[in-house]
Amino acid sequence: MESYKDFSYLYDNLISKDVDYSQWADYLMTLFAKHNVKPALTLDLGCGTGTLTMEMAKRGCEMIGIDMSEDMLLIAQEKATENGLEIVYLNQDMSKFKLYGSVNAIVSSLDCINYLTTIKQLESLFKQVAFYLEPNGLFIFDVNSDYKMESVLGNNTFIYDEPDIFYVWKSNYNPKTQICNHHLTLFERDEDIYIRTDEYQRQRLFTYDEIKCAAEKSGLKIKGFYGDRKLKNPSKKCERFFYTIGK
Repeated sequence: MESYKDFSYLYDNLISKDVDYSQWADYLMTLFAKHNVKPALTLDLGCGTGTLTMEMAKRGCEMIGIDMSEDMLLIAQEKATENGLEIVYLNQDMSKFKLYGSVNAIVSSLDCINYLTTIKQLESLFKQVAFYLEPNGLFIFDVNSDYKMESVLGNNTFIYDEPDIFYVWKSNYNPKTQICNHHLTLFERDEDIYIRTDEYQRQRLFTYDEIKCAAEKSGLKIKGFYGDRKLKNPSKKCERFFYTIGK
């Protein structure tokens, strides 16, 4: 799984403009309620810079955040401290995470699961989830849909021109390997000059059957399947699938 390294601060600024974390957290809470789970001690896998982790904490959840990027976690801890929130952050690989005890809720958002690029990593993740998730707990995560990988990201180039940042995002998707490679080139304004940063990321498409099979190997099962933050089955042009998984 890729780490964001020096990209962390740029990521935090850019994503915060595009994602309404408050609405995202509300949707997760709605899914928990739908499955009669009240998230208490909650694990956020691939928490990044911790914005969603904080939103969940504000809704009464005792949060643990795990991410592979130390730089991301430094930002997350700074934001938690500034907001007076006590959140435990751990620098770990989400496919091999370890805790000191069980949790009754686990979330992973913004297609973090897609950064696991092999079935073996996905199975390893589910094995850990099964070990640490309480019997009546719930694991909620989202992944990019096949429509998004093939038709939206596909072999496309996206250009964004922000007041202080200009960036180009190129994606290349291989349907045989189900791998999508991303190359981002960013130019951040620093007074009269622009500083260039290059970021390379890789994501894998996981089908419903692959997720179902990997989950069942660890004694988990799919309890719900939704699309684009709605409480109904995904449409053909849905860009994001949400799974609720339990024992």
